[in-house]
Amino acid sequence: MKLLNNQLFPIFCLILLAPISFVSAKNIPLDKIEAVVNQEVILSSDITRMQKDITQRYQESGKQLPEEDEFKKQILDKLISDRLQLQIAERIGMRINDAQLDQTLQQVAQEEGLTLPQLKDKVTQQGDSYPAYVDMIRDELTINEVRQMQIRRRINISEQEVEQMVKRLNEHGEKTTQFNFSHIMLKVSKDASQEKQQKVRDKANKLAQRIQQGTDIESLAIEFSQGPKAVDGGDWGWRTVDEIPTLFAGVFDDQKTQKGDLIGPFQTNMGFHIIKVLDKKGTENVITVEVKARHILIKSNIILSDEKAKQLLTQYRDEIIAGSETFESLAMENSQDPGSAVKGGDLGWADPNMYVPEFRDLALSMPIGEISQPFRTMHGWHILQVMDKRESDTTADATKQKAYGILFKQRFPAELYAWMNELRQEAYIKINNPAYVMDDN
Repeated sequence: MKLLNNQLFPIFCLILLAPISFVSAKNIPLDKIEAVVNQEVILSSDITRMQKDITQRYQESGKQLPEEDEFKKQILDKLISDRLQLQIAERIGMRINDAQLDQTLQQVAQEEGLTLPQLKDKVTQQGDSYPAYVDMIRDELTINEVRQMQIRRRINISEQEVEQMVKRLNEHGEKTTQFNFSHIMLKVSKDASQEKQQKVRDKANKLAQRIQQGTDIESLAIEFSQGPKAVDGGDWGWRTVDEIPTLFAGVFDDQKTQKGDLIGPFQTNMGFHIIKVLDKKGTENVITVEVKARHILIKSNIILSDEKAKQLLTQYRDEIIAGSETFESLAMENSQDPGSAVKGGDLGWADPNMYVPEFRDLALSMPIGEISQPFRTMHGWHILQVMDKRESDTTADATKQKAYGILFKQRFPAELYAWMNELRQEAYIKINNPAYVMDDN
């Protein structure tokens, strides 16, 4: 088992780290049903809650919000997508465990410069529900997990494609130029009539003209975009050229593309796209420190408490240091990471950034040969030993792993978009207010 960070964590982290703002139940008027998604309902209060949160973020950043009906339309569209994904998670029995939830809450509090009790106090002092806040975070984590699982099944990367990427990395190195950009997508199939395609093309050209004249692309994205980041103002965050989705990767050039560039409109098989490059950084090569480490993992459960798991690992550590047991034998007999247990806990050479933060930080900071005190991550309790470190990626396996990761990241957004379309086509969705129905062009 690789202790991988969720790739999509940075995407929903923007919501989690936003100023905390929930609508107090006592201030909510009698709810009405805005939409039905299979056998569940979305209420007016659900839209109001998300609208208030996003509005506060945009006001603090000085960005202009769209007309209220258009804004609510985008919010309802996101709520429908979220509800469909949570229904799949419930159907397959996926649930975020308390350790993983606690770990995320700790990260949220740390980012705000607070302790966890202080975070709870901040929520309740604003008259909001802390349990509702925790449920929101659990839902976001669940959505991320179910997306990863479902999309991973859909992406097939051939050995030949990996070898081609390995060859490019070996010849040119990994491109480290990063772009921060916003994106607007107007859906229309290439199989649609010429008249329909021209109508959408004209709309895209008008939006591009408004951006050139100074209109904020993020406010236009909220109002008009039908892409996956619409409710976030089309913001894709920082991405290297290698990490930009395949759908529009070819329009970026690590040398020629500059901050402020407006790209498009251009057409793909999903529709017309407009991209505004908000910023650019980092053209130098970066040396990566890799570590060769091994660990023993013990997971707490109903029978085995956190304290007992920690005590067991403390005992194992003492036995290894005393010489009465070896790390390899204890890992093979006791570690609950099946992938590494059969190898005596050996995780092989890896970039520490692939691990969860607590594991990564220890792997980078620990002296070679030292065995850590027990520590907890979302996966359970560990002891860790760093066996070696190096400043280059020279093994074929490591390069192939990096190549696969790049290809997967490029294809993920398009597959996610296709999967969500399939979910919607198979689901029963009824929107009660016609003004909130998304235009399919």
